[in-house]
Amino acid sequence: MSTLKDRLTADMRAALKARDELTTSTLRMALAAVGTAEVAGKAKRELTDDEVLSVLTKEAKKRREAATAFADAGRTEQASKEVAEGEVLERYLPKQLSADELTELVAGALAAGGFSGRAQLGPAMKAAQAAVAGRAEGGRVAAEVRRQLGL
Repeated sequence: MSTLKDRLTADMRAALKARDELTTSTLRMALAAVGTAEVAGKAKRELTDDEVLSVLTKEAKKRREAATAFADAGRTEQASKEVAEGEVLERYLPKQLSADELTELVAGALAAGGFSGRAQLGPAMKAAQAAVAGRAEGGRVAAEVRRQLGL
């Protein structure tokens, strides 16, 4: 079992004992998503920490999008619940890069690969994503790559 998954399980048990309903329900949801990812495919397998992190990132993104949708619909109570769940998940994700750090990393990746123009957008994105290593959302990375390529 991965250490991140062990940490999620231990934290969920601690929250359950402390009667912290928000943390308990959020971590149960996260562990359920991890379990679903483990059984996806032809055979059940244990996820690595990187794969668990990927699942948590997707779940956090779902919370942000749901909070925005609820806020736009005028359902502030539900939106605040989604934001709170997202904050619980953020504890397990790596610290996100600032705009300056992202600009610097993308510039370095593009310079190292010698990428320029629309035709090289795909390989440039791949290099930039590798440099960022999950510390920024894909949309932010894509926007920065397009900006630096002049697209």
